[in-house]
Amino acid sequence: MAGSYFPRWRERTDGVAGGVIAPDERLPWPQMGAMGLQHVVAMFGSTVLAPLLMGFDPNLAIFMSGIGTLLFFVIVGGRVPSYLGSSFAFIGLVIAVSGYAGPGLNANIGVALGGIIACGVVYTLIGFLVMAIGTGWIERFMPPVVTGAVVAVIGLNLAPIAVKSVTANAFDAWMALATVLCVGIVAVFTRGMVQRLLILIGLLLAYVLYAVLTNGAGLGKPIDFSTVANAAWLGVPAFTAPVFRLDAMALIAPVAVILVAENLGHIKAVSAMTGQNLDRYMGRAFVGDGIATVVSGSVGGTGLTTYAENIGVMAVTRIYSTLVFAIAACFAILLGFSPKFGAVILTIPTAVLGGVSIVVFGLIAVSGARIWVENRVDFSDNRNLIVAAVTLVLGAGDFTLNIGGFALGGIGTATFGAIILNALLSRR
Repeated sequence: MAGSYFPRWRERTDGVAGGVIAPDERLPWPQMGAMGLQHVVAMFGSTVLAPLLMGFDPNLAIFMSGIGTLLFFVIVGGRVPSYLGSSFAFIGLVIAVSGYAGPGLNANIGVALGGIIACGVVYTLIGFLVMAIGTGWIERFMPPVVTGAVVAVIGLNLAPIAVKSVTANAFDAWMALATVLCVGIVAVFTRGMVQRLLILIGLLLAYVLYAVLTNGAGLGKPIDFSTVANAAWLGVPAFTAPVFRLDAMALIAPVAVILVAENLGHIKAVSAMTGQNLDRYMGRAFVGDGIATVVSGSVGGTGLTTYAENIGVMAVTRIYSTLVFAIAACFAILLGFSPKFGAVILTIPTAVLGGVSIVVFGLIAVSGARIWVENRVDFSDNRNLIVAAVTLVLGAGDFTLNIGGFALGGIGTATFGAIILNALLSRR
């Protein structure tokens, strides 16, 4: 394995019965195809939801997630099992710079794309730096108290957006709560793969309920299916050119810090599950994710990040073969060539999407707290207490700093504030 750029992926027929499949191993090809499709389904809910919340074309987002995953796969030499999908860390800032009020496509998406590209460039540079000097400096500047606070802030900062989107009228508000209930029922009362797809299946249940109440009973704005009927089955995704505006680039570029934290946690988790130390590929993983984000933003796609949903699938199946993710990427690219698929996604009502957003943004906030719990962050230490407390309020309150002609929004202020405050208070 060490003598070649890519692993040789030794075939394991005994793994079909439930054995562990290492990153440099594989199942027979039919089983590999099924596993790749499962990973696409696992990430589907989130990687479609994120572009919808920002007004991106979901078809293009799926397509670029496949392209980005293949780029990542090549850059890490097939050594790190990972799927790249739409990052939620961009949502608040993209909405801020583009003025998107939803639903439908974002007419001012070009400005956000310039910022996403800038973020990808910063992320790539961090990756090259890690390749040169290692990851110790990242772990020193971003201990669990900082990463947990930053992740939690993403969810808290987005919470007002989710709530405002469903409070225009009483029907939408009640429908959003019904959507939350649908997701909750799937999360608690199901098992196995159905439970892992709680967002997607909960959304489908709420979608059917909305159609029955509106198109059937006439209680609200009905779903218009005419766009689905008129859409072609096959077609090239609609690309969009970026617009490079300095203030938007300065606002979105700091998201690179959040992506670093996400990718760092992903690789640490996979290393623990596989029993293989993947730290030596950390820099290449950052570069791969950064370049994938640049390429995606260059044609109208979302910023990309490693997906936790796929970690869950690996944990359940114990199949860590990196080839699975290359196969999953190919499936995603094929889906991106179906305009009818995109038209169906765009019919999702605002109330249903808002209800799902409430759940997703809440889960993001709680996942930040989970980082604290799993790493046993000591909140009897006043330094940790102050760093977490200030970061949460800066982000949740959307504290904005105007620096010259630039405006650094709540997530950016909270991220840099957490890093700087922790560094200063650690000098005691």
